[in-house]
Amino acid sequence: MTEQGVRWGILATGGIAATFTADLVDMPDAEVVAVASRSQESADAFAERFGIERAYGDWAALAADEDIDVVYVATPHSAHRAAAGLCLEAGRNVLCEKAFTLNAREAEELVALANGRGSFLMEAMWMYCNPLIRRLKTLIDDGAIGEVRHVQADFGLAGPFPPSHRLRDPAQGGGALLDLGVYPVSFAQLLLGEPSDIVARAVLSDESVDLQTGALLSWESGALASVHCSIIGGTATSASVTGSRGRIDIPYGFFFPDHFVLHRDGRDPEKVTADPADGPRASLRHEAAEVMRALRAGETESPLVPLDGTLAVMRTLDTIRDRVGVRYPSEAELTRA
Repeated sequence: MTEQGVRWGILATGGIAATFTADLVDMPDAEVVAVASRSQESADAFAERFGIERAYGDWAALAADEDIDVVYVATPHSAHRAAAGLCLEAGRNVLCEKAFTLNAREAEELVALANGRGSFLMEAMWMYCNPLIRRLKTLIDDGAIGEVRHVQADFGLAGPFPPSHRLRDPAQGGGALLDLGVYPVSFAQLLLGEPSDIVARAVLSDESVDLQTGALLSWESGALASVHCSIIGGTATSASVTGSRGRIDIPYGFFFPDHFVLHRDGRDPEKVTADPADGPRASLRHEAAEVMRALRAGETESPLVPLDGTLAVMRTLDTIRDRVGVRYPSEAELTRA
Protein backbone atom coordinates (compact mmCIF):
# COMPACT_ATOMS: atom_id res chain seq x y z
CA MET A 1 0.00 0.00 0.00
CA THR A 2 1.15 3.52 -0.75
CA GLU A 3 0.32 6.96 0.55
CA GLN A 4 -2.07 7.32 -2.40
CA GLY A 5 -4.04 4.21 -1.55
CA VAL A 6 -4.49 0.48 -1.91
CA ARG A 7 -3.21 -0.86 -5.23
CA TRP A 8 -5.62 -3.14 -7.08
CA GLY A 9 -5.15 -5.67 -9.84
CA ILE A 10 -8.19 -6.73 -11.89
CA LEU A 11 -8.28 -10.32 -13.13
CA ALA A 12 -10.78 -10.63 -16.03
CA THR A 13 -12.35 -7.99 -18.23
CA GLY A 14 -16.07 -8.80 -18.35
CA GLY A 15 -19.09 -6.76 -17.32
CA ILE A 16 -18.78 -7.04 -13.53
CA ALA A 17 -15.03 -6.31 -13.73
CA ALA A 18 -15.79 -3.14 -15.66
CA THR A 19 -18.51 -2.05 -13.22
CA PHE A 20 -16.28 -2.64 -10.20
CA THR A 21 -13.28 -0.93 -11.80
CA ALA A 22 -15.38 2.10 -12.72
CA ASP A 23 -16.19 2.49 -9.04
CA LEU A 24 -12.59 1.91 -7.93
CA VAL A 25 -11.15 4.62 -10.15
CA ASP A 26 -13.53 7.11 -8.54
CA MET A 27 -12.38 6.23 -5.01
CA PRO A 28 -9.55 8.50 -3.80
CA ASP A 29 -7.90 5.77 -1.71
CA ALA A 30 -7.85 3.13 -4.47
CA GLU A 31 -5.36 2.74 -7.32
CA VAL A 32 -5.99 0.32 -10.17
CA VAL A 33 -2.49 -0.51 -11.34
CA ALA A 34 -2.88 -3.62 -13.50
CA VAL A 35 -5.37 -5.81 -15.35
CA ALA A 36 -5.07 -9.31 -16.76
CA SER A 37 -7.00 -11.37 -19.25
CA ARG A 38 -6.33 -14.59 -21.14
CA SER A 39 -6.23 -12.29 -24.19
CA GLN A 40 -3.65 -9.52 -24.46
CA GLU A 41 -5.99 -7.64 -26.77
CA SER A 42 -8.78 -7.71 -24.18
CA ALA A 43 -6.42 -6.65 -21.39
CA ASP A 44 -5.07 -3.77 -23.50
CA ALA A 45 -8.57 -2.53 -24.35
CA PHE A 46 -9.64 -2.66 -20.70
CA ALA A 47 -6.48 -0.85 -19.58
CA GLU A 48 -7.01 1.89 -22.15
CA ARG A 49 -10.67 2.28 -21.14
CA PHE A 50 -9.83 2.84 -17.47
CA GLY A 51 -6.37 4.39 -17.70
CA ILE A 52 -4.61 1.39 -16.16
CA GLU A 53 -0.82 1.35 -16.44
CA ARG A 54 -0.13 -2.37 -16.95
CA ALA A 55 -2.04 -4.93 -19.01
CA TYR A 56 -1.17 -8.62 -18.92
CA GLY A 57 -2.21 -11.27 -21.41
CA ASP A 58 -2.04 -14.03 -18.81
CA TRP A 59 -3.11 -14.44 -15.20
CA ALA A 60 0.28 -15.57 -13.88
CA ALA A 61 1.93 -12.26 -14.76
CA LEU A 62 -0.66 -10.36 -12.75
CA ALA A 63 -0.30 -12.75 -9.81
CA ALA A 64 3.47 -12.20 -9.84
CA ASP A 65 3.20 -8.39 -9.84
CA GLU A 66 4.48 -7.38 -6.40
CA ASP A 67 3.17 -3.83 -6.77
CA ILE A 68 -0.38 -5.15 -6.34
CA ASP A 69 -1.88 -5.14 -2.84
CA VAL A 70 -5.07 -7.04 -3.71
CA VAL A 71 -6.49 -8.80 -6.78
CA TYR A 72 -10.15 -8.68 -7.70
CA VAL A 73 -11.05 -11.99 -9.39
CA ALA A 74 -14.01 -11.50 -11.75
CA THR A 75 -13.85 -14.55 -14.00
CA PRO A 76 -16.86 -16.88 -14.36
CA HIS A 77 -17.16 -18.87 -11.14
CA SER A 78 -15.95 -22.03 -12.88
CA ALA A 79 -12.50 -20.41 -13.00
CA HIS A 80 -12.46 -18.91 -9.49
CA ARG A 81 -10.52 -21.78 -7.94
CA ALA A 82 -7.77 -21.56 -10.57
CA ALA A 83 -7.59 -17.76 -10.74
CA ALA A 84 -7.82 -16.99 -7.04
CA GLY A 85 -5.57 -19.94 -6.21
CA LEU A 86 -2.88 -18.67 -8.56
CA CYS A 87 -2.97 -15.25 -6.88
CA LEU A 88 -2.94 -16.65 -3.34
CA GLU A 89 -0.03 -18.97 -4.14
CA ALA A 90 1.90 -15.91 -5.37
CA GLY A 91 1.26 -14.12 -2.08
CA ARG A 92 -1.45 -11.76 -3.28
CA ASN A 93 -4.53 -10.80 -1.28
CA VAL A 94 -7.79 -11.66 -3.05
CA LEU A 95 -11.36 -10.45 -3.39
CA CYS A 96 -13.18 -13.18 -5.35
CA GLU A 97 -16.58 -12.87 -7.01
CA LYS A 98 -19.50 -15.09 -6.13
CA ALA A 99 -20.49 -17.79 -6.30
CA PHE A 100 -17.14 -18.13 -4.54
CA THR A 101 -16.29 -21.40 -6.32
CA LEU A 102 -18.09 -24.28 -8.03
CA ASN A 103 -18.34 -26.24 -4.79
CA ALA A 104 -17.38 -26.33 -1.13
CA ARG A 105 -14.29 -28.45 -1.75
CA GLU A 106 -12.79 -25.75 -3.98
CA ALA A 107 -13.77 -23.06 -1.46
CA GLU A 108 -12.04 -24.95 1.34
CA GLU A 109 -8.90 -25.20 -0.78
CA LEU A 110 -8.82 -21.43 -1.32
CA VAL A 111 -9.36 -20.74 2.38
CA ALA A 112 -6.55 -23.17 3.26
CA LEU A 113 -4.23 -21.42 0.78
CA ALA A 114 -5.02 -18.01 2.25
CA ASN A 115 -4.62 -19.21 5.82
CA GLY A 116 -1.33 -20.92 5.01
CA ARG A 117 0.14 -17.73 3.60
CA GLY A 118 -1.49 -15.24 5.96
CA SER A 119 -3.20 -13.57 3.00
CA PHE A 120 -6.50 -11.69 2.97
CA LEU A 121 -9.37 -13.48 1.23
CA MET A 122 -12.98 -12.40 0.86
CA GLU A 123 -15.97 -13.38 -1.21
CA ALA A 124 -17.40 -10.44 -3.17
CA MET A 125 -20.83 -10.77 -1.54
CA TRP A 126 -21.39 -7.03 -1.75
CA MET A 127 -24.91 -7.40 -0.37
CA TYR A 128 -23.34 -8.03 3.05
CA CYS A 129 -21.54 -4.67 2.84
CA ASN A 130 -24.66 -2.69 1.96
CA PRO A 131 -25.45 -0.26 4.81
CA LEU A 132 -29.20 -0.88 4.60
CA ILE A 133 -28.76 -4.66 4.72
CA ARG A 134 -26.47 -4.17 7.72
CA ARG A 135 -29.16 -1.99 9.33
CA LEU A 136 -31.76 -4.70 8.67
CA LYS A 137 -29.56 -7.35 10.28
CA THR A 138 -28.96 -5.16 13.34
CA LEU A 139 -32.69 -4.62 13.80
CA ILE A 140 -33.34 -8.34 13.58
CA ASP A 141 -30.44 -9.22 15.89
CA ASP A 142 -31.79 -6.67 18.39
CA GLY A 143 -35.19 -8.35 18.37
CA ALA A 144 -37.16 -5.72 16.43
CA ILE A 145 -39.48 -8.41 14.99
CA GLY A 146 -38.96 -11.07 17.64
CA GLU A 147 -37.67 -14.53 16.80
CA VAL A 148 -37.25 -15.15 13.06
CA ARG A 149 -39.82 -17.65 11.81
CA HIS A 150 -39.50 -17.45 8.04
CA VAL A 151 -37.31 -15.86 5.35
CA GLN A 152 -38.37 -15.56 1.73
CA ALA A 153 -36.12 -14.42 -1.12
CA ASP A 154 -36.09 -14.86 -4.89
CA PHE A 155 -34.01 -13.84 -7.89
CA GLY A 156 -35.07 -14.68 -11.43
CA LEU A 157 -34.32 -13.42 -14.92
CA ALA A 158 -36.78 -13.75 -17.78
CA GLY A 159 -34.29 -14.94 -20.38
CA PRO A 160 -34.55 -16.88 -22.56
CA PHE A 161 -30.87 -17.72 -22.72
CA PRO A 162 -29.70 -19.79 -25.72
CA PRO A 163 -27.87 -23.09 -25.15
CA SER A 164 -24.61 -21.36 -26.12
CA HIS A 165 -24.88 -18.86 -23.23
CA ARG A 166 -22.64 -19.37 -20.20
CA LEU A 167 -25.74 -19.73 -18.00
CA ARG A 168 -26.60 -22.89 -19.94
CA ASP A 169 -23.05 -24.27 -20.08
CA PRO A 170 -22.23 -26.98 -17.49
CA ALA A 171 -18.49 -26.47 -18.06
CA GLN A 172 -18.88 -22.88 -16.84
CA GLY A 173 -20.98 -23.79 -13.81
CA GLY A 174 -24.17 -22.81 -15.62
CA GLY A 175 -27.68 -22.72 -14.23
CA ALA A 176 -29.69 -20.41 -12.02
CA LEU A 177 -28.41 -21.57 -8.64
CA LEU A 178 -24.76 -20.50 -8.57
CA ASP A 179 -25.31 -17.32 -10.59
CA LEU A 180 -28.54 -16.06 -9.00
CA GLY A 181 -29.54 -18.41 -6.18
CA VAL A 182 -26.41 -17.52 -4.23
CA TYR A 183 -28.13 -14.21 -3.31
CA PRO A 184 -31.30 -15.64 -1.71
CA VAL A 185 -29.30 -18.37 0.04
CA SER A 186 -26.73 -15.87 1.33
CA PHE A 187 -29.50 -13.54 2.53
CA ALA A 188 -31.18 -16.34 4.51
CA GLN A 189 -27.89 -17.50 6.02
CA LEU A 190 -26.86 -13.96 6.93
CA LEU A 191 -29.84 -13.94 9.27
CA LEU A 192 -30.06 -17.58 10.38
CA GLY A 193 -26.71 -19.26 9.75
CA GLU A 194 -26.27 -22.65 8.11
CA PRO A 195 -29.48 -24.70 7.83
CA SER A 196 -29.87 -28.11 9.44
CA ASP A 197 -31.96 -29.60 6.62
CA ILE A 198 -32.65 -28.82 2.96
CA VAL A 199 -35.36 -29.90 0.53
CA ALA A 200 -35.05 -28.80 -3.11
CA ARG A 201 -36.61 -29.24 -6.54
CA ALA A 202 -35.50 -27.95 -9.94
CA VAL A 203 -36.34 -27.86 -13.63
CA LEU A 204 -33.27 -28.90 -15.60
CA SER A 205 -32.23 -27.96 -19.13
CA ASP A 206 -31.19 -30.37 -21.87
CA GLU A 207 -27.63 -29.56 -20.80
CA SER A 208 -28.46 -30.69 -17.23
CA VAL A 209 -28.14 -27.30 -15.58
CA ASP A 210 -30.96 -25.87 -13.46
CA LEU A 211 -33.33 -23.51 -15.26
CA GLN A 212 -35.13 -22.78 -12.02
CA THR A 213 -34.69 -24.10 -8.51
CA GLY A 214 -36.71 -23.82 -5.34
CA ALA A 215 -35.47 -24.87 -1.92
CA LEU A 216 -36.86 -25.01 1.60
CA LEU A 217 -34.18 -24.56 4.24
CA SER A 218 -34.89 -25.39 7.87
CA TRP A 219 -33.17 -24.76 11.20
CA GLU A 220 -33.38 -26.52 14.55
CA SER A 221 -34.93 -23.33 15.96
CA GLY A 222 -37.99 -24.02 13.84
CA ALA A 223 -37.20 -21.25 11.35
CA LEU A 224 -37.73 -21.87 7.65
CA ALA A 225 -36.49 -20.13 4.50
CA SER A 226 -38.05 -20.36 1.04
CA VAL A 227 -35.59 -19.48 -1.71
CA HIS A 228 -36.08 -19.49 -5.46
CA CYS A 229 -33.99 -18.65 -8.52
CA SER A 230 -34.68 -18.81 -12.24
CA ILE A 231 -33.23 -18.07 -15.66
CA ILE A 232 -36.58 -18.68 -17.39
CA GLY A 233 -38.79 -16.21 -15.51
CA GLY A 234 -38.35 -12.72 -14.15
CA THR A 235 -39.29 -12.77 -10.47
CA ALA A 236 -40.14 -10.02 -8.00
CA THR A 237 -36.54 -10.23 -6.73
CA SER A 238 -37.84 -9.34 -3.31
CA ALA A 239 -37.38 -10.64 0.21
CA SER A 240 -39.23 -10.71 3.49
CA VAL A 241 -38.35 -11.73 7.03
CA THR A 242 -41.19 -12.78 9.30
CA GLY A 243 -40.70 -12.84 13.04
CA SER A 244 -42.78 -13.66 16.07
CA ARG A 245 -43.60 -9.96 16.59
CA GLY A 246 -43.44 -8.42 13.15
CA ARG A 247 -42.08 -8.52 9.60
CA ILE A 248 -39.62 -6.75 7.32
CA ASP A 249 -40.40 -6.46 3.60
CA ILE A 250 -37.75 -5.58 1.00
CA PRO A 251 -39.07 -4.74 -2.49
CA TYR A 252 -37.45 -5.35 -5.88
CA GLY A 253 -33.66 -5.61 -5.74
CA PHE A 254 -33.48 -6.93 -2.19
CA PHE A 255 -29.70 -7.30 -2.38
CA PHE A 256 -29.21 -3.59 -3.20
CA PRO A 257 -32.31 -2.03 -1.57
CA ASP A 258 -33.15 1.65 -1.47
CA HIS A 259 -35.60 0.99 1.38
CA PHE A 260 -37.37 -1.64 3.42
CA VAL A 261 -40.58 -1.56 5.44
CA LEU A 262 -40.56 -2.57 9.10
CA HIS A 263 -43.86 -3.88 10.45
CA ARG A 264 -43.96 -4.23 14.24
CA ASP A 265 -46.98 -5.55 16.07
CA GLY A 266 -49.06 -2.71 17.48
CA ARG A 267 -47.24 0.01 15.51
CA ASP A 268 -47.62 1.72 12.17
CA PRO A 269 -45.32 0.46 9.39
CA GLU A 270 -41.94 2.23 9.27
CA LYS A 271 -40.14 2.88 5.99
CA VAL A 272 -36.37 2.72 6.46
CA THR A 273 -34.54 4.36 3.56
CA ALA A 274 -30.99 4.30 2.28
CA ASP A 275 -28.72 7.30 2.20
CA PRO A 276 -29.32 9.14 -1.10
CA ALA A 277 -25.67 8.57 -1.99
CA ASP A 278 -26.22 4.81 -1.93
CA GLY A 279 -27.51 4.19 -5.44
CA PRO A 280 -28.29 0.75 -6.89
CA ARG A 281 -24.63 -0.22 -7.32
CA ALA A 282 -23.17 1.64 -4.33
CA SER A 283 -22.68 -1.71 -2.58
CA LEU A 284 -19.66 -2.29 -4.81
CA ARG A 285 -18.01 0.82 -3.38
CA HIS A 286 -18.88 -0.27 0.14
CA GLU A 287 -17.38 -3.68 -0.63
CA ALA A 288 -14.16 -2.13 -1.94
CA ALA A 289 -13.98 0.17 1.07
CA GLU A 290 -14.34 -2.81 3.42
CA VAL A 291 -11.52 -4.67 1.67
CA MET A 292 -9.23 -1.65 1.95
CA ARG A 293 -10.18 -1.08 5.59
CA ALA A 294 -9.34 -4.69 6.41
CA LEU A 295 -6.02 -4.56 4.57
CA ARG A 296 -4.97 -1.40 6.40
CA ALA A 297 -5.93 -3.04 9.68
CA GLY A 298 -3.84 -6.12 8.88
CA GLU A 299 -6.88 -8.40 8.89
CA THR A 300 -6.92 -11.59 6.82
CA GLU A 301 -10.71 -11.69 6.47
CA SER A 302 -13.63 -9.32 6.81
CA PRO A 303 -16.03 -9.53 9.75
CA LEU A 304 -18.78 -8.45 7.34
CA VAL A 305 -18.11 -11.33 4.92
CA PRO A 306 -16.43 -13.99 7.08
CA LEU A 307 -14.92 -17.03 5.40
CA ASP A 308 -16.85 -19.43 7.64
CA GLY A 309 -20.05 -17.90 6.28
CA THR A 310 -18.85 -18.25 2.70
CA LEU A 311 -18.01 -21.92 3.28
CA ALA A 312 -21.42 -22.50 4.86
CA VAL A 313 -23.19 -21.01 1.82
CA MET A 314 -21.12 -23.20 -0.51
CA ARG A 315 -22.11 -26.30 1.49
CA THR A 316 -25.77 -25.31 1.13
CA LEU A 317 -25.41 -24.79 -2.61
CA ASP A 318 -23.70 -28.18 -2.88
CA THR A 319 -26.54 -29.85 -1.03
CA ILE A 320 -29.19 -28.17 -3.18
CA ARG A 321 -27.39 -29.28 -6.34
CA ASP A 322 -27.11 -32.79 -4.98
CA ARG A 323 -30.85 -32.87 -4.22
CA VAL A 324 -31.80 -31.73 -7.75
CA GLY A 325 -29.15 -33.69 -9.66
CA VAL A 326 -26.89 -30.95 -11.03
CA ARG A 327 -23.26 -31.94 -11.36
CA TYR A 328 -20.54 -30.20 -13.34
CA PRO A 329 -17.99 -31.93 -15.61
CA SER A 330 -15.03 -30.97 -13.39
CA GLU A 331 -16.71 -32.80 -10.50
CA ALA A 332 -16.83 -36.15 -12.29
CA GLU A 333 -14.10 -37.56 -10.06
CA LEU A 334 -15.93 -36.63 -6.86
CA THR A 335 -18.08 -39.10 -4.99
CA ARG A 336 -21.56 -37.89 -4.08
CA ALA A 337 -22.07 -37.31 -0.37
